Amino acid sequence: MRHGKKFNHLGRTADHRRAMLANMAISLIMHKRITTTLAKAKALKKYVEPLITRSKDDSTNSRRVVFSYLQNKEALKELFGAVAQKVGDRPGGYTRIIKLGSRQGDAADIAFIELVDFDENMLKTPKAEKKTRRSRKAAPKAEATEAAPAVEEAPKAEEAPAAEAAAEEAKAE
Repeated sequence: MRHGKKFNHLGRTADHRRAMLANMAISLIMHKRITTTLAKAKALKKYVEPLITRSKDDSTNSRRVVFSYLQNKEALKELFGAVAQKVGDRPGGYTRIIKLGSRQGDAADIAFIELVDFDENMLKTPKAEKKTRRSRKAAPKAEATEAAPAVEEAPKAEEAPAAEAAAEEAKAE
């Protein structure tokens, strides 16, 4: 019976699953993004995030514990070097899973899992600055003193839609 067994066994023996997750974790650390099935990506997330948290404390014991999981010196150097430096101030959530659709052959759900701080596309998007809404009244009044009275009447017709738009924005906030 499988009472209380909450993790996905992925259809493999314990040793095979452990070796597969270690290999996938090494690939994720070295390449920063890998494509796999959704089930494996979710299992990998649970496997690799504690290792990344452990890498923030660069001590001999932490290195030995992480090496016991990964068994790869190059991945260990990368994890305790570049990865730990980038995620040093992040309190968790080091990986992101993005679904890609289903695989042609067996219709398995495909996703890619990536380290959050290493995705250049997500990091380069500038945050949209909040634009202050300026009333249309202010500009036409300044022009109205200089221009003819016929120009004054045109902005008054536009004031009602502007007031409605301002009311809708207030409701949205």
